[in-house]
Amino acid sequence: QVQLVESGGGLVHPGGSLRLSCAASGSIFSINAMGWYRQAPGKQRELVAAIPTAGSTIYADSVKGRFTISRDNAKNTVYLQMNSLKPEDAAVYYCNADLITARPIRSLEVWGQGTLVTVSS
Repeated sequence: QVQLVESGGGLVHPGGSLRLSCAASGSIFSINAMGWYRQAPGKQRELVAAIPTAGSTIYADSVKGRFTISRDNAKNTVYLQMNSLKPEDAAVYYCNADLITARPIRSLEVWGQGTLVTVSS
């Protein structure tokens, strides 16, 4: 059983910053890409940022220059540093991981439970 647990959401004023964390645990052989998605009320879930094992990071146009995704492979953790937050950034943010489980060995895509980010004056 593999689990992703997000943390770091909360209330922030416009222009403020938050750092989200997502830790993967369980029977993990390896983690390939990890990413952050968000879903605002009445809207579809959208990719915010992704970080593969190799290659360039990916960002939605709406967050480029403001958000930074990073990962700590030793801790099986991915982070999303969010700066200059705007009201339109408010959403539930979900962590996603493309990984291979160890027992049994299989490819799996896993989602976290989500963490709420509120941007308000």
